[in-house]
Amino acid sequence: MTITFANFKIAPLEINESEKFFNLIDTNRKRLEDFFAGTVSKTRTLHDTITYCHEIKQKEKDKSYFPFIIRDLQTDAFIGLIDIKNIDWNIPKAEIGYFIDAKYEGQGVISKALGLVIEYLSETYHFKKLLCRSNSRNIGSIAVAKKNGFTLEGTIKRDYKTTKGELVDLDYYGRIF
Repeated sequence: MTITFANFKIAPLEINESEKFFNLIDTNRKRLEDFFAGTVSKTRTLHDTITYCHEIKQKEKDKSYFPFIIRDLQTDAFIGLIDIKNIDWNIPKAEIGYFIDAKYEGQGVISKALGLVIEYLSETYHFKKLLCRSNSRNIGSIAVAKKNGFTLEGTIKRDYKTTKGELVDLDYYGRIF
């Protein structure tokens, strides 16, 4: 799957692009460490990232995880990630996570990319529900979810432990198809 829009491309993560993936995470590490804790912890070094990319490819084959990279076509740099995880094929439903490089925040890139990935997921995998979790202080992430048709389903108290060890509440947003 490859989708292009404006000057951007969305495509699955490839193992031979591990260094670009590492650079994206490393550049944004501080702002991602609390809520992309798994990804951040598995990409501390380039070697770790290569190993992690191999794990991801296996999860893709198993249809248990789908990572989509957003690339700036002018610079060929990785600028964002949309990942599909916690897939329950019984329903089918999944959790969707996303982030954009700090330099691209506020430009509508992640909102547009997320909408295109959701359309792809709906048509290809026929998900009946997608959900995303966000800390209520993450106004940008919540705005992106709402722009893409997600509605607040509720807040789960002390639902997530940050890398600093803080237990925080998470707002759950869902979209039904």
